Amino acid sequence: MITDFILIIIAIRYLRTFLKASDSLAEWEDKLTIATYASAFMIAVVAIFSSLHFITVWIGQAALLYLVYVLYKKPEFKSARQVLIAIAPYILISLFSNVVKVAIPPLYKSWSGFLQSISFFSIVWMIGVWFLTIRQKRELDKANKRVEEEEKNNQVIRSMKDELEVQVAERTAELTKQKEELEHALHELKSTQAQLIQSEKMASLGELTAGIAHEIQNPLNFVNNFSEVNNELIEEMNSETDVDEIKAIANDIKQNNEKIAFHGKRADAIVKGMLQHSRKSTGQKELTDINALCDEYLRLSFHGLRAKDKSFNANFKTEFDESIGKINAVPQDLGRVLLNLINNAFYAVSEKKKTAGEDYKPEVVVATKKINNKIEIKVRDNGSGIPQNIIDKIFQPFFTTKPTGQGTGLGLSLAYDIITKEHNGTISVESKDGEGTTFIINLPFS
Repeated sequence: MITDFILIIIAIRYLRTFLKASDSLAEWEDKLTIATYASAFMIAVVAIFSSLHFITVWIGQAALLYLVYVLYKKPEFKSARQVLIAIAPYILISLFSNVVKVAIPPLYKSWSGFLQSISFFSIVWMIGVWFLTIRQKRELDKANKRVEEEEKNNQVIRSMKDELEVQVAERTAELTKQKEELEHALHELKSTQAQLIQSEKMASLGELTAGIAHEIQNPLNFVNNFSEVNNELIEEMNSETDVDEIKAIANDIKQNNEKIAFHGKRADAIVKGMLQHSRKSTGQKELTDINALCDEYLRLSFHGLRAKDKSFNANFKTEFDESIGKINAVPQDLGRVLLNLINNAFYAVSEKKKTAGEDYKPEVVVATKKINNKIEIKVRDNGSGIPQNIIDKIFQPFFTTKPTGQGTGLGLSLAYDIITKEHNGTISVESKDGEGTTFIINLPFS
């Protein structure tokens, strides 16, 4: 029967498509090709040799049964068994009709209409299932395609992720290296800064040396003079026989010894102050007499500059508020601030005197005042002043208005840090170009 062989060709075409999708086509390609040509040949035989109708019918039935066997038994066709569901009813009805037709012709004759109807519905069933299978396969192909696209996208994402992880690792390593380099640079910078600070301290100590020498010379002169006087009094006392006169001479010697002790302590205090100024600050605060500290550094600065330049001269005075008493401060650090400000003030008036007329009288004033819970210290000069376009920069490190070689640019920067960070105070400047400058320090009592 031609229908059987047409059905075989259609089934083979479907199976070929399925096997191509499942990568098993190579194994079955030759077999399916032979089966297709054989079916086409049988269709031609049936069409040409009608006398062979009986034989071709059973050949077609056998071929369909073999197709069912292959679909059922071969594991590579497991997912394609929808074909079996589609053609099984037709094969069973066709086989039953042919068997009845041969074995019981009268029964077949009486049932022929019924068998033809059932055969028709089996063909309808086969077509419906086939179309449904094709539709499902298309949907499955779309789903597989989406899965493949998603997998490709996931592969791209994984590849990008791996690449990003590599880039992040490289960047992290680079940043770590930069961090280490910056930390090393910071360490070197801090070391250099410490050296510069110490150099600045030693430079200020050098400026103090001449002033200290002058200040210490006075008490030493008193010590020497009173020692000589005591020697003369002792010789006089040894030659004296009057008891009252001896007592009077002894009393004079005692008074002279007290003066020697006083001036010796004064010299000792000056030396200790010099050592304290040169020593590294511990940051430990102690009760400090601000007025005495200001007065001491004012005189040391003046005499130091006088020793360096014999032509230098300036008036200096103090305006102290005696009610301020003592406050907690780090004396050696606060002394460095005062020395720097006073040195700058004397430098300013000295420079102005070189160009000003004879009527100009250079003057530096150091004043203290108690304002509520704060102490105000002012260092005022009548020098040339600071130009307004640079006044905001004077507390910056390494900024200086002095010629090259005469200033490091660290003095005011260190002064700012000492006042604001170490003493929780403030330091500011007021200046009028050509009239003078005033530095103002405010320190809290507590």
